[in-house]
Amino acid sequence: MWSPMGKRVLHRYLASYNITRTASSSLHSKSLPSSVRVVEVGPRDGLQNEKSHVPTETKVAMIHKLIDSGIKHIEVTSFVSPKWVPQMSDNSLVCSLLERQPGVKYSVLTPNLKGYEAALAAKVSEVAIFAAASESFSKKNINCSISESLKRFLPVCEAARKDGIPVRGYVSCVVACPYEGKINPKEVAQVARDLYTMGCCEISLGDTIGAATPSDMQLVIREVSQHVPLEKLAVHCHDTYGQALANIYAALEMGISIIDSSVAGLGGCPYAPGASGNVATEDVVYMLNGLGIDCGVDIKKLIDAGNFISHELNRQSSSKVAQAFNCHL
Repeated sequence: MWSPMGKRVLHRYLASYNITRTASSSLHSKSLPSSVRVVEVGPRDGLQNEKSHVPTETKVAMIHKLIDSGIKHIEVTSFVSPKWVPQMSDNSLVCSLLERQPGVKYSVLTPNLKGYEAALAAKVSEVAIFAAASESFSKKNINCSISESLKRFLPVCEAARKDGIPVRGYVSCVVACPYEGKINPKEVAQVARDLYTMGCCEISLGDTIGAATPSDMQLVIREVSQHVPLEKLAVHCHDTYGQALANIYAALEMGISIIDSSVAGLGGCPYAPGASGNVATEDVVYMLNGLGIDCGVDIKKLIDAGNFISHELNRQSSSKVAQAFNCHL
C-alpha cells in the first residue's frame, strides 16, 4: 500500500522520469530497438516452484493486475503432470477464470501432446515447449535426451500448426549448465535451429543459472542468429550473479527486442542448484524507460502487481526498483 506522501513523491518522480525518457530516446535510437515486447513469465515460471500452495484466485488476480499494467504477452500456467508440478494442477481452472482482454497473448507451457490438447480445450493463445542445450540438464529436467525431447515436441508442433496455435520454444542453459559447465554456442544454435525448423514462431534463450556475462550473451546471440532470424529471438535471464540487466542490455545492443521477465523477480529452477529467480519485470521496465525504449507498461501498476503477489507469498519483492519505490525513494 502507498501512503499519501509516498504517492505524491512517486507521481512527481514519474512525471520527471517521462521527460528523461524522451530526452534519452534520441541518444540510443541508433543502436537499440525503439520498442520491446516484455513477456511476463511470473504466473508460471515464477510460481511453479513455490512450496506452499498458491490459491487459484490469487494467481488469477495476479494475472489481471499484470495485464492491467500493460503486459500484452503473459505465461499464465503450464499443462504438465501435477505429479511433477503440483502448483500448476489448477491450470484449466486458472484459464477458465481469466477475464480475457483483446490484444493480450495468453501462453502456457505444454510438454507433450496430452498437455497440448488440454491447453487447446482451455482456449489459450499460444503454447510453449522447452528443450535444453545441455544433455545432462535435459535428462535431469525432463528425463530424456535432447534429441528425444525434440521428437516428443514434434507432434505438439504439428497439431498446433493444424489448429492455428503459435508455438514458442525455450532453450535452457544457453551459456552454462550446473552439471556440465560452459556450453558451446554452436550446440545452442543447433537446438534453436531445430525448434525453429519444427515450427516455433519464437525462440527464447535462457541463461538458466544466471552465469552469463554480456560478452557470453552476445556470443550466443551472434551464433544463434545465423540460423534463426534475430526478430524471432528472445532472452530469458536469471540474476544469480547480478548480471541479468547487463546481459539484457547486451542483447538489446545485438538487436533483440523480446525480453522474458518475472514480476517481483519470482522464480528459479529446481534442476539448477543455486540459481536464483528470474530478472524482475519492474527492473527491466525501469531500464527500458530510462533508455527511451517503449514497452507499453505502466511501472506504478507493475510495482503494485509485484507488491500484491509478494504480500500473498509473505515475502519482500526481489525487484530492486520495487524496493526503492516502496521506501518512497
